[in-house]
Amino acid sequence: MCEYCGCQAVASIGQLTREHEAVVGLVSHVRDAHRKGEIARMAELAREIAAVLGPHTEVEEHGLFPAMAPDFPDKIAALEAEHRLIEVVLAEADGPFLADPTWPERLITTLDLLRNHILKEQDGVFPAALAVLDTEQWETVEAVRARVGARMPQPST
Repeated sequence: MCEYCGCQAVASIGQLTREHEAVVGLVSHVRDAHRKGEIARMAELAREIAAVLGPHTEVEEHGLFPAMAPDFPDKIAALEAEHRLIEVVLAEADGPFLADPTWPERLITTLDLLRNHILKEQDGVFPAALAVLDTEQWETVEAVRARVGARMPQPST
């Protein structure tokens, strides 16, 4: 993940970045499970990713993005649309994924989208937030984080 602009020194961005890093690690485990044909494990990991992204997305969409939307309306709208696409496929891990032979490949395709999405946020949104958000807007981001908390995966054994 990026470290060039110093945005990670801001507590909210630092937490969002740690969540991105956790998700990237989980994605690598999904890819391993996919290579091994372990569909149930893929679904388990997809649920873990969704659990991390739940509060993460809330902070972005109810704290960070509203403050940035006036300056970057198309970019923020595109990121929110990607959130919806990613959520749909991850949510299928709670359903009859074993009966859908297309789900594993759709999950892998979606995780590719997620990886690119993370790069857009890390390299674009988060550094831009340093320049765009004022103190009151950062306080709103922090308030959303306080309300939703954080969910990080447990280390694998």
